[in-house]
Amino acid sequence: MAFLELRYHNTCKLPSWKQKRAACLRCPLHRRMKITKPALLSCVEQNSVNERSLKEDSLDKRALRRKLTSSENFNRRGFSEEKEATQLMMNSEFSSSLLQEARKGKNEIRSGQVTVKLANSYGFCWGVERAVAMALETRKHFPNQRIWITNEIIHNPNVNARLAEMNVKFVPHKNFVRDFSGVSKDDVVILPAFGATLSEMQYLSNLGCQIVDTTCPWVSKVWNSVDKHKKANCTSVIHGKWNHEETIATASFSEKYIIVLNMEEAQYVCKYILHGGDRNEFLSKFRNAISPGFDPDLDLEAVGIANQTTMLKNETNAIAKLFEQTMLKKFGPQELSKHFIAFNTICDATQERQDAMLDLVEESLDLVLVVGGFNSSNTSHLQEIAETKGIPSYYIDGPERIGPNNRIVFRSSSSQKLIEKYNFLPQGPVKIGVTSGASTPDKIVEDVIERIFMIHKLYCNT
Repeated sequence: MAFLELRYHNTCKLPSWKQKRAACLRCPLHRRMKITKPALLSCVEQNSVNERSLKEDSLDKRALRRKLTSSENFNRRGFSEEKEATQLMMNSEFSSSLLQEARKGKNEIRSGQVTVKLANSYGFCWGVERAVAMALETRKHFPNQRIWITNEIIHNPNVNARLAEMNVKFVPHKNFVRDFSGVSKDDVVILPAFGATLSEMQYLSNLGCQIVDTTCPWVSKVWNSVDKHKKANCTSVIHGKWNHEETIATASFSEKYIIVLNMEEAQYVCKYILHGGDRNEFLSKFRNAISPGFDPDLDLEAVGIANQTTMLKNETNAIAKLFEQTMLKKFGPQELSKHFIAFNTICDATQERQDAMLDLVEESLDLVLVVGGFNSSNTSHLQEIAETKGIPSYYIDGPERIGPNNRIVFRSSSSQKLIEKYNFLPQGPVKIGVTSGASTPDKIVEDVIERIFMIHKLYCNT
């Protein structure tokens, strides 16, 4: 860290230390000295009791996270002595011999006049499988202790229901705030695959309970990228849904951030960077998606790109390119590296399933079924790909959505509203594309396929 003593001159009356610091970092003297890292500033106006110097800030969120995860009551590896029994349970309850056989062939399953074409990549990813296995290991390792999960372990109703049957409790929440009042130091708390916020981790660590962290390593990779944004004095631009558990956790590890849902919101921010605009309108538009005290006139001078790991790869890349071009236009090529940084934080599993879906919709298909939890972001994006292609497609969360009279209850990628349709399977021979989200067990997909075979045989044979 560089140290610089500098008087504020006309900025000393700025109301917050954050604004004072930003003003000094923009000062010509500071830039002339080519100090690219944050500097410790001393001012003619004494800091108030509530203001912290940058030196104090050097014990950053990353350091705090490392301190928390290295404590004795924090477990990120699971329980090796329970792994064999847990794997048997996983195979019994979540795998599918039908789909295993299909994988050995051309990913096709036929019955009567129905041909099911499976995507080349679908279902449980490594991170999800790891999280579920660790949760089951935890239950076996602590058979008599009360166990909590801070959120759904993954976005699949069947898996979460199974854990509930095993007397694993879910921490209640309201307006995205967890109520830990029922958790005691003698309990065990599982952090889900999406991760937990820094404040939640700190609270549980201070409580002294056992913590089992199943956070996906790809999510942790995103957290490492926002650490680098802070070191470069950049605001993190997070491509994601502001109310998604993973994005909430990522934002908690960011110093300054703004969350953009899509290209339209990214274009709005970039236009403001280049031309300014209505500050109040900006703050109102992103009121749920910005860090406390965010100032668009100060905090968009330098940006780093991060993402919710389940977002569409192409859109994340396009948004990153847009911000790069915006900073290039505003500051020029020689200054670009000081105002824009990006790291590849797109999850391999998400990318593989999206690529496989893109290949699947190029097949000659009569319709597509996308199977996964309705609150699963990565599954909704698979459905979005099918919708873009224009193939009749149905997003369902389980076999019970398909029923008598050739009926299906489904939803689209962009709406929570359930839609009911009769005679969704055509008469005669039919070819159906099937994929599933990264949180969906193969057993659920098998049950959906078996239901399709039965309904077509009963109502659609000619």
